[in-house]
Amino acid sequence: MTRDLVLHDWLVAGIALASGCVAALVLRALMKWLGKHAARTKWSGDDVIVDALHAIVPWAAVVAGAAVGASALPLTARIGGLVDQSLTAVLIVIATFSAARVVAGLVQSVAASRTGVAGSATIFVNITRIVVLSLGVLVALETLGVSIAPLVTALGVGGLAVALALQDTLANLFAGVHILASKTVQPGDYIRLTSGEEGYVVDINWRNSVVRNLSNNLVIIPNGRLARTNMTNFSRPEQKLSILVQAGVGYDSDLDHVERVTLEVVDSVMADISGGVPDHKAVVRFHTFADSRIEFTVKLGVGEFSDQYRIKHEFIKRLHQRYRTEGISIPAPTRTISLQQDSAPSSLPPVPHQREASSEALADR
Repeated sequence: MTRDLVLHDWLVAGIALASGCVAALVLRALMKWLGKHAARTKWSGDDVIVDALHAIVPWAAVVAGAAVGASALPLTARIGGLVDQSLTAVLIVIATFSAARVVAGLVQSVAASRTGVAGSATIFVNITRIVVLSLGVLVALETLGVSIAPLVTALGVGGLAVALALQDTLANLFAGVHILASKTVQPGDYIRLTSGEEGYVVDINWRNSVVRNLSNNLVIIPNGRLARTNMTNFSRPEQKLSILVQAGVGYDSDLDHVERVTLEVVDSVMADISGGVPDHKAVVRFHTFADSRIEFTVKLGVGEFSDQYRIKHEFIKRLHQRYRTEGISIPAPTRTISLQQDSAPSSLPPVPHQREASSEALADR
C-alpha cells in the first residue's frame, strides 16, 4: 500500500512537471504571436516588454510545474523547504534578468526618442541594468537564507578601495552622467571642440564619448575631457542653422537688381536642394566698398550642419550662372604696379607701366 502511494505521488509530480512544460510551450507560442503584433505598433516599448515576457513566462510555467510536483512528493520538511527556496530563488533570478532587460530596453527607447536618433546613451542603460541585477541577486540570496548584511558591508569597504584605485574611470563615469543629465550634449548632436575634433556624437558610454566625423571615422574622447573643454554644439538649441556666404559685384551694377536676383536664387536653392530650409527668409546685406567691387553677405538656411556644404555648392553654381544671364559682373581684384627706372646706368631697358592681375583673377580665368 505504501509503495502504491509513493508511485502515485511520483506520478502526480511527473504529471505536474509535464503540464508545466506543456504550458511553457503554449505560452512561448503565445508570446511569439504577441511579438508579431507588437512589431506593428509605433511604440518600441511594447516590443521590449513582449521580448522580456517571452523569456520569463515559459520558465515561470516550468518552475510552477516543478513546485506543484514537489509539493505532491512525500518530502521531509527540511528537504521540502530547500526545494521551495531553490525554486523561488530560480524564479527570482529569471525575473531579475527579465526585469533588467525590460528596464534597460525602455531606457534605451526613451533616450532614442528624446534625441531623435537610432543611437542611445549606453551609460544610462548599463547603470540601470547593473542596479536591477544587483537588487535581484541580493533578493535571491536572502530567499536562500543567506544573510546579505555582511555582504553589503564587505561591498561597501571593497567599493571604497576600488573607488580609490579607479579614480580616472569613476571621473569619466560621473562626467558622462553629468553631460547627459545637463542635456548639453546628446547622441546625434554635431559638436566641435576647441582642440579641433568635431563630428556627430554616436554614443556616450561609461568611460568615453564616441564621435563620428564627416570622413566616417570614429574619434574616442574621454568623458572627463569632454566635460572640461570648450565646445560648440551645432545641434542645440535646434538643428537648423544659418550660414553666411560672401560675394561681390562691380561698382557699375544696379544694387537693387543684384539684391532681387540674389534673393531669387536663394529661394530656389532652399526649395529645390535637399537640406535646405524652404521657409527660410533670405537676407542680403551690402557691407564693404572694396578695391574693385562692392561686397555683400548672403544668409542661407540649412537643416543641419553637414548640409551646408551641399547648399553652398549649389548656391554658388546657380548664382554664378544667374549673374551671367543677367549681365551682372563679378570683377576680380586687380593691382597696378608702377616700376620706375633707377638713375644709375643699367643694361636693362626701362620697364613701362603694366597692369597685373592678382592670383584670384587668374583663378577665375
